Amino acid sequence: MNRGPTVAAGIAIGAAALVLLAGCGRNHEAEATQAAAPAVKAAPPTPIDMKKAEVGGPTWDPEWDKIVELALPPEMLSQQVPRDVKRFCPQFYEMGEEDKRAFWAYFFQALAGAEAGLEPTVQARHTQPEMMVKDEVTGRQARTSGLLQLTYEDQKRYGCDFDWERDKTLKVNDPERTILQPKNNLECGVKILDHQLIEQHKALLSSTGYWGTLRPGTMSYRVFAKQMTNVPAACGVRRVTPRSH
Repeated sequence: MNRGPTVAAGIAIGAAALVLLAGCGRNHEAEATQAAAPAVKAAPPTPIDMKKAEVGGPTWDPEWDKIVELALPPEMLSQQVPRDVKRFCPQFYEMGEEDKRAFWAYFFQALAGAEAGLEPTVQARHTQPEMMVKDEVTGRQARTSGLLQLTYEDQKRYGCDFDWERDKTLKVNDPERTILQPKNNLECGVKILDHQLIEQHKALLSSTGYWGTLRPGTMSYRVFAKQMTNVPAACGVRRVTPRSH
């Protein structure tokens, strides 16, 4: 009795079943990964965002809230965050993670408002002696760029997703530059702040912090502080009237 074709057919069916099971396994893994994504919520508008919405101009994109919130490492949602965070968010340590994420999204919106007027392609050369130095990556005088006014050196220092070799072939204000893309710029900002708060154990507001806007006593800090007056309600601070949509 010739059983060859029957055996071959059985092997083929078995192989197909294994492939199907493997595919189902990958689907379940993808669903599990997707399900593990943290809950996010939109942050309130900062005063500059409300103003620009009224008179026209670049405003904060709600999608940028998600970028910040998904980039946050666990320690920035923990008790490791310096106590001076309570200056802006008194209930920070009592809030759930979703509200903490919304607070940080608002914080970076305020920082972007003070640093760049919420404009992703803004670039600046600075006259302060400490800023008139050569960028180790570009080999040129340091220039700050994007929503959070960062530099190409930050790629080297913090592992940010900037590509100078690609960007130098584009116009200086081309939104396709990696350093000017909001996702890259904001994710880099989260890395920088995490390094300052968690690894260096510095206060949120520090005279030696990365951003001048977070150095108390400076004019730029006062600009930033004005943007921190409409934090999420969960922070326990009276909010200004939000803009209508």
